[in-house]
Amino acid sequence: MAIVGIEWIIIIILVVIFLIWGPSKIPELARSLGKAKKEFQKAMKEAEEIKEQAASTIDVQELKKDVDMLMDMAKKLGVPTEGRTRTEIYNDVMEKLGKSA
Repeated sequence: MAIVGIEWIIIIILVVIFLIWGPSKIPELARSLGKAKKEFQKAMKEAEEIKEQAASTIDVQELKKDVDMLMDMAKKLGVPTEGRTRTEIYNDVMEKLGKSA
């Protein structure tokens, strides 16, 4: 299998890097690249966690709004809410509205 095209370019680039920085700087360069990759992955993980936290916050806010709307609807329809679960209240509201739960 012969070396052609892009492979020669890569070999030439590696030789130039070796000549410019010398053998003592290449391990240091590799360590720097490894640290940069690790920092990038850490930042990506943190960004994903922030995104998940924001999504869960939105879900909690929407759920609270939905519960408030359910309680308002129950009060308007005269459905008792004291000491009952949301599911029971929801089922009674749906029954009052004539829809099966």
